[in-house]
Amino acid sequence: MEMLHSKSLKHALLAMLITASFGILGGCATIEGAGKDIQSAGEAVEEGAEEASN
Repeated sequence: MEMLHSKSLKHALLAMLITASFGILGGCATIEGAGKDIQSAGEAVEEGAEEASN
């Protein structure tokens, strides 16, 4: 019985690893867009801080 549990656990971990890999690889195309969004948000915060200090 323990052998079955160990084998199914290995299969479940393998399935999760494969799923995570596809998620990471699919996200590669969006990394550049996310970086631009974060940069724009940072610039907006910087401008807001400059206006508040004046």
